[in-house]
Amino acid sequence: MSDLRIADARVTPVLVEDPPLLNLQGVHQPYTPRAIVEVETEDGVVGLGETYGDDEYLEPLRKVAALLPGRSVASSESLWEIVAGALDASAVGGSLTDDLQARRLFGRQNLTKLHAIVVSAFEVAFLDAMGRSLGLPVHQLLGGKVRDRVDFAGYLFYKWEKHPVAGAPVDDWGQALDPDGVVAQARRMIDQYGFGSLKLKGGVLPPDEEIAATLALREAFPGVPLRLDPNGAWSVDTGTRVAEALRDTVEYLEDPCTGVEAMAEVHRRTGVPLATNMCVTSMREIPEAFRADAVQVVLCDHHFWGGLRATQALARICETFGVGLSMHSNTHLGISLAAMTQAAACAPGHLHACDTHRPWQTDDVITEPHVFRDGALTVSDAPGLGVELDRAALARYHERWRAGDVRSRDDVAAMRVVDPAWTAPSVPRW
Repeated sequence: MSDLRIADARVTPVLVEDPPLLNLQGVHQPYTPRAIVEVETEDGVVGLGETYGDDEYLEPLRKVAALLPGRSVASSESLWEIVAGALDASAVGGSLTDDLQARRLFGRQNLTKLHAIVVSAFEVAFLDAMGRSLGLPVHQLLGGKVRDRVDFAGYLFYKWEKHPVAGAPVDDWGQALDPDGVVAQARRMIDQYGFGSLKLKGGVLPPDEEIAATLALREAFPGVPLRLDPNGAWSVDTGTRVAEALRDTVEYLEDPCTGVEAMAEVHRRTGVPLATNMCVTSMREIPEAFRADAVQVVLCDHHFWGGLRATQALARICETFGVGLSMHSNTHLGISLAAMTQAAACAPGHLHACDTHRPWQTDDVITEPHVFRDGALTVSDAPGLGVELDRAALARYHERWRAGDVRSRDDVAAMRVVDPAWTAPSVPRW
């Protein structure tokens, strides 16, 4: 059908404000890069996608965009081959020689992950364009929704009051460096957004201090499911100790240790459910982790799993093996949040409340930013993703990118503004 043929594809990098949120690697920079993808059909319908905007992604995104005119937005499965050709077809999907650390989410990349990330950005745009052209929401293109609303968790961070960089944007959330600060942050999350689950990003302070913060959350919000995620910062013994201390407090611990063997040992010792978005980030990593009973919840992310259909496939696998499912989040804007919500609507089986950074990102490139009600988003039945691009905002944030010097997210460099000797801690840190 000519109306589904692509006339043009565009990739626009932007910079969006980011608060000084702390993690194992360091601290978020004042601005973080994202990339907005537009796929325009010959009939003038524009489909939207969003992904990481670091330099390492922009070149392949632009290379793929140049290959798309004349193709159909109804053929998103062909993106795997198109992207492979735009990268290195001999390496993508093959036997990579990256060491273990390169396969973890510590800011390093391999071709397999890069392949999936680029595919995902365009797959979402293809689905959005096709849905708009046919008058159907994306969830119908995926086979239909199994839920009408998607629950999200309030994402808590240890946080500085402000960035140390002169002229950096200032937020009104204040400092959170102890249990009282974390509880105050959580109270605002619940009061303002209605979140019914809470997740604390750990790996920042010594484990006993993060245990204390989690216990303070339990005391302040009895009955609210809690999660703690140190990004693999702990040894097996430390992970075991924390799991035992929080056995009756957490819904699950997320990546207490690095690697399948360490995760499996902590679960074997304690029985506490463990989640991951680090040791299971692609289909090829599932068999080892599931055989070892290393993870009881997989946090998928359509950005690096390869899109919305890949997320559906993962959900079915998890349901088959009795493994829970949730969703990972990383400084996203409204297009990604819309895509997450459509994918979550179609995920079979039990879905834990999904992560979202949305309260932390106040910039957006859609005309009507999402509003959480009772900690959830209603699944849109509008054509495509159900969001419209705010072109003035896109131009404004692209100009910020053009005029600025941030070309990749670098939490280590941001921390060196305060501590020039700072290096990313080796793991286990404790």
